[in-house]
Amino acid sequence: MKQKNSLKSIVYQETLDGIIRGEYKANQIINEQELVEKFGFSKAPIREALLSLCNEGVLHNIPRYGYEVVRLTSEDAAFILRYRFHLEGGFLKDCYQRISEEQLDELAQLDDLCNETSDDLWVHWEHNTHFHLKLLSCAGNEYACQELQRSMDILKRAYAQVYWNRWNNLYNPMDMRYHKQILSCIRQKNISEALHYLELDLKDFGCM
Repeated sequence: MKQKNSLKSIVYQETLDGIIRGEYKANQIINEQELVEKFGFSKAPIREALLSLCNEGVLHNIPRYGYEVVRLTSEDAAFILRYRFHLEGGFLKDCYQRISEEQLDELAQLDDLCNETSDDLWVHWEHNTHFHLKLLSCAGNEYACQELQRSMDILKRAYAQVYWNRWNNLYNPMDMRYHKQILSCIRQKNISEALHYLELDLKDFGCM
């Protein structure tokens, strides 16, 4: 059973990574036999991995045909970004007075990573994700953090589909330029300005 779960995890992650890399395009059909040949595994772990991706909204099962890569649009990204503002902003409003200097220092260190030079746009993506997850975690609500991670995972697929060519050639991590202002406002206990810069931060995120 442990080996079967391990094989399932490999197929799951490789297929998801293939969607992010653009190996599998939106609306493309993936079938089990194709993956059996690719990985050399039996059908059972491959089917389980594909069904897991269906349950997460990554694929759509078309009986007797295959698994379609779900298309995400710029409108989908905009809806999720608005949700993120209410999620992150709402919890920040509740907890900003309790955020410690130690937590702010940790956030500043994560922001430094966000601004490091890298040719890999997904390295910037992961640093940015860690910054926002850390900021939200200051509220002490694990469920909220899980929802933010889920939102970031969907956004990652949406941006890979909608903006891949643009990012691949012109990427500049402008979506992280307001982190310092957010932290500065939290230090000053100025929640209205902190929320203002958070909204600008997410708007930048949606315009890349």
